[in-house]
Amino acid sequence: MTPEELQAARDRTVPDVIAGGLRVLFCGINPGLLSAATGHHFARPGNRFWPALHASGFTPTRLAPAEQGRLLEFGLGITNVAARATARADELSDEELREGGRLLTDRVLLHRPRWLAIAGITAYRTAFGERGARIGPQERRLGDTRIWALPNPSGLNAHWTPATLAEEFGRLRVAAEDD
Repeated sequence: MTPEELQAARDRTVPDVIAGGLRVLFCGINPGLLSAATGHHFARPGNRFWPALHASGFTPTRLAPAEQGRLLEFGLGITNVAARATARADELSDEELREGGRLLTDRVLLHRPRWLAIAGITAYRTAFGERGARIGPQERRLGDTRIWALPNPSGLNAHWTPATLAEEFGRLRVAAEDD
């Protein structure tokens, strides 16, 4: 993909992979330019979402971004806090994240997943006004939906290794199975 094609994807959106009654609805911060250009969530090759999803036991095989529709087979889905694509999540304003949190709440109340897993603690804190939130299960619920804050799986988040990222995804998987 050329730099021009990527820049042309700026401000586009990526359709949700969602259905009623999911076990877990994963939620990214917002689509990156490659995701917007391809229409696939977590599309950048260095993103560790798909490997962590598989390594944690959520999926029996490692799915490629183009296979995102298969998530529904496993009771999983994907959406974003903010809809518009940017090169970096820090291009989003706090107001965009707060508005995204309001719209995300509406989607969750409509589709009623058992868990909402937000991949990005800083985005979660801003979108929901939870300054002291930590990685893991949250006190807040959206209707009957429980919330789990996950680390951002971006390769830029080097503090979380592939192994520790998969471990945190695995903690969520166990909690989702116990519900």
